[in-house]
Amino acid sequence: MKKSIKDLGDVRGKRALVRVDVNVPLDADKNVTDDTRIQAILPTVNFLKEKGAKIILMAHLGRPKGEWNTEFSLEPVAKYLSKVLNEDVKFVSTPVGEGAEKDLADLQDGQVALLENIRFYKAEEAKDDDMTFAQELAKLGDFYVNDAFGAAHRNHTSTAKLAKILKPAVSGLLMEKEIRCLSQALDNPTRPFTAVVGGAKVSSKIGVLENLIDKVDNLIIGGGMAYTFVKANGGKIGNSICEDDQLDVARAIEKKAQDKGVALVMASDVLVTNDFSGNGENKFVEIDEIPDGFEGVDAGLNSRKAFAEVLKASKTILMNGPVGAFENPAFADGTKAVLSAIVEATRNGAVSVIGGGDSVSAAKKFCNADDFTHVSTGGGASLEFIEGKVLPGVAALDEV
Repeated sequence: MKKSIKDLGDVRGKRALVRVDVNVPLDADKNVTDDTRIQAILPTVNFLKEKGAKIILMAHLGRPKGEWNTEFSLEPVAKYLSKVLNEDVKFVSTPVGEGAEKDLADLQDGQVALLENIRFYKAEEAKDDDMTFAQELAKLGDFYVNDAFGAAHRNHTSTAKLAKILKPAVSGLLMEKEIRCLSQALDNPTRPFTAVVGGAKVSSKIGVLENLIDKVDNLIIGGGMAYTFVKANGGKIGNSICEDDQLDVARAIEKKAQDKGVALVMASDVLVTNDFSGNGENKFVEIDEIPDGFEGVDAGLNSRKAFAEVLKASKTILMNGPVGAFENPAFADGTKAVLSAIVEATRNGAVSVIGGGDSVSAAKKFCNADDFTHVSTGGGASLEFIEGKVLPGVAALDEV
């Protein structure tokens, strides 16, 4: 179990160096268009403010690849954060060195500063063991907080190396909640435990499927990856997405599920189209009888009912991946039906965790975050956590 900011003693007047994930979308005028990630860090920021710490936020924006590029500047985020906190957030244009130390010298207790994009430095993403950049950053703080679960799977200086130098190194409230909710679902679930795994490719979810089969009672497989399973069993999939090099993997997953007594719930029927834009002929067919020239794009009516029945009877639910090409409204009803069933189960006492970028996008598009027990802020990080991988940004934090 990792220490959190709640385990710290008196931090009044001390400098909290806090890694956050505010990698938010900006429009052409540099206005924040979705502040979900900013809202998510506020509990940690406000907790440290109330404790009288001096709060220095570190973050990245986009992928500047170690080059200084004003297109990826965090200054617009500092301005937005100022509005949200209703106070002036100090923007530090040089994250390390004498310039940063000088800019931060007059920071008051409870005041917040945001460093410029940490990925402007090549050393941030360097894969070597050089700790020089971490030592420079460490000079800015008296203790380290990681509240950036969305970057916790990155073995970067600000997410992992720094925690080995600047002590204590603890989790923020968001990081703590992410670890607790995902761990509870995976390691101590109230049963029946059902996982929904979707998305386009089996190859990108092999680790997830393998790990979940050891833990769940029901495994719902949807989305594009389902057609690889269908073809592996000799079905006709028309022009549907399929990974021919994963057919043996699909068969092995089916056998493992059978051996473990896990109910593998596959779509029986699907919505198919001959025009992915949605403007062609769309019709429902059996999943193993898709005609040539057509591709599967969403779960069918019978499949939606079957998925919903399993989900409504579940006490723990983990969703990682949609069951159709939900980005197109014409192909979104299957994913909507799955989310609706999860919402109903949650209202009836089930624990529900939505993890993975596409699942979170769908949940935000069709539901409210508070309809679920937890909606993860980390796409790649939650995926690797569900796979059972060690996240460098979590592993580097102090144990209780």
